[in-house]
Amino acid sequence: MKSGLGKEPLRRFRRHEHLALGGEAQDRVYRLDEGWACRYTLLPDGRRQITALYLPGDVCEPQWVISSKAELSIVALTDVIATEIPLGSIRNASDEGVSELIDALMTNFNRQSDWIVSLGRRSANGRITALFAEIYSRLQQNGRVRQPCTIPLTQQDIADVVGLTPVHVNRVVSELRRQGLVQFSGKTIIVPRPDEIDRQQDGMGLAG
Repeated sequence: MKSGLGKEPLRRFRRHEHLALGGEAQDRVYRLDEGWACRYTLLPDGRRQITALYLPGDVCEPQWVISSKAELSIVALTDVIATEIPLGSIRNASDEGVSELIDALMTNFNRQSDWIVSLGRRSANGRITALFAEIYSRLQQNGRVRQPCTIPLTQQDIADVVGLTPVHVNRVVSELRRQGLVQFSGKTIIVPRPDEIDRQQDGMGLAG
């Protein structure tokens, strides 16, 4: 979101540091310049469900312009550098800035719909390959893609996105590794052939 707002301040967040806590009033949104973050909710038993991932180039969270409130918490999954964009500046921005905001809102809405389908109808393999394919596509759209594609998510993070246990995620990722579709560098997942993962999600796709 450029919005013609000029030089906005940068904020740095360490891994596991919160960008916002659920219920807090907000007077700004963040554009992630470096690093990954997520929106999440905690279930009564303490388990976490990640409801949105924010990658470099994403605006987090555009709906704050309307509500001025964080409904759910946002936490850094890696070290993050983010640009602060004051809500007042966006509300007073040009038509182009408003158009960018609407685009960001609609993109989030459509992505959430896709996730509902994935969680409700895809197999475990399909959920994980669809997640990897989506991440690659989004990085590509944001001009942040690299070859090979690196995904700095832990297996616990992935489990919290796709609604599986870490053990189940490990089993699926190990099979993908056996097939040569993913590699590991420490705890970072590397996807050497993202286009192949994109094709695999259709083959592993929807559960009957």
